[in-house]
Amino acid sequence: MTSRPHRFRRVVLPVLLATVTVLASCTADPADEAGKPPDPARAPSGAVAQVCDKLPPGPAAAPAGAVTVDPAVPGDLAAKTRAAGPGTTFWLAPGTHRLGDDRFDQVQPKAGNVYLGGPGAILDGRRINQYAFSGSGPDVKLQYLTVRGFMAPRDEGVVNHDSAPGWVIEHNTVQENDGAGLMAGARQQVRGNCLRNNGQYGMNAYEGENGITGLLVEGNEITGNNTGDWERKVDGCGCTGGVKFWAVDGADVRGNWVHENRGVGLWADTNNNDFLIEGNLVEGNDSTAILYETSYNAVIRGNTVRRNNWVDGKSYIDRGDSFPVAAIYLSESGGEPRVKARTDKVEIAGNVLENNWNGITLWENSDRFCNSPANTSSGACTKLVPRHETCAKPAIASGPLYDDCRWKTQRVDIHHNRFVLDPAVAGCESTCARMAVLANFGTYPDWSPYQGEVVQQAITFNQGNRWHDNTYAGPWNFIGFEPSRSLGIGEWQGGPYKQDTGSTYTRQGG
Repeated sequence: MTSRPHRFRRVVLPVLLATVTVLASCTADPADEAGKPPDPARAPSGAVAQVCDKLPPGPAAAPAGAVTVDPAVPGDLAAKTRAAGPGTTFWLAPGTHRLGDDRFDQVQPKAGNVYLGGPGAILDGRRINQYAFSGSGPDVKLQYLTVRGFMAPRDEGVVNHDSAPGWVIEHNTVQENDGAGLMAGARQQVRGNCLRNNGQYGMNAYEGENGITGLLVEGNEITGNNTGDWERKVDGCGCTGGVKFWAVDGADVRGNWVHENRGVGLWADTNNNDFLIEGNLVEGNDSTAILYETSYNAVIRGNTVRRNNWVDGKSYIDRGDSFPVAAIYLSESGGEPRVKARTDKVEIAGNVLENNWNGITLWENSDRFCNSPANTSSGACTKLVPRHETCAKPAIASGPLYDDCRWKTQRVDIHHNRFVLDPAVAGCESTCARMAVLANFGTYPDWSPYQGEVVQQAITFNQGNRWHDNTYAGPWNFIGFEPSRSLGIGEWQGGPYKQDTGSTYTRQGG
């Protein structure tokens, strides 16, 4: 997968939806809290964040002290924002609000501003304006609005365009915009929103200084995004999905319904760390449900993942590519105790994976490392080596650089999950029922110290990657070491792989 950070131009009340409250009973597994294995039967099985077209209405009248914004006056919202001081509350009266007729007409909130939509309030970019809310004002609250029809360029966003910190974005519908519906900033809370049918992403969590920490994405419905089909327009851009996270340090992603996006559902790419991905329902996405790439230290638990990767998986088979693209895909990602987080591994536990195209794949590209021309995260280095040019011969061939210049798929603990595949539902058998831990034969560049089977040996046998105590139903097979090495359950559990101790396996799926 490609992971090239793009350079962008850059603009939360605690009430939770009832659906999110219901979800809380599903995500907190008492057995897990007591130190026992999580129960995959507790993973969410319904539409836990079905909020699109069901959001609560905003206040029917302006709160005391609020500035009323008139939908009959074009540009009223931006003008009154300019005229008022920080900390002002604005109430957008019911109706369709417009900005000016210049593409750069936008609202630039001041610190602590609050924007409340009355029942049915819409901010419409009319396919004229590029951005809705921009600027560096921190701690802005945006609630009960529909934001639609803005034309942000590729890799840019409509709401919080400049990734300002501390925003609370709650109970809004952000739909039918170009680019990303939202950008993210540090300490941002995105709760109970409908992020639907945007041209590139529902949300793009990227900030130019890689300063996003403490991000919360909770109880949102994220659906139908990447209407622009950017992966087809820009081959290998790695620039689409329901949500994309870049270099975020600390994120809780819980209780969301992520479905029918064109591309990956949830994608963390390039030096993310300390993620909790919990209690989400991720289904029907064209590509991988959850992709964790060149990143560190995560807990992925209690999610229901079903019918994902059918489009992408079938396209691999149709072009004769045997690579086991999967529903949960770790690419050059794993646990690293030297990077501070709530865990020092990647734990994938208590999830239900049902009728996806393949299960879980752990992968390392032997040729992809810091300062290698094969590193598609251009200019990025690992979190253990600050300067990418340090990773060069002869120093990279020995000592700490030999280990630290690689993003390693290591310390991955996959346990107490349930994997179900019914070939009649998925429309295939052996090619879509695979679990894998593998790497390619290293060849490039010619000064690489990781040529040959070095990384294949390491990821398969020496980096602490372990499956155990899982439940399998269906014609599952297993890939180890390299793509053509297909193993039955007995070979997978026996030497030298010794995987899935304590697991149960029945060939009948469904």
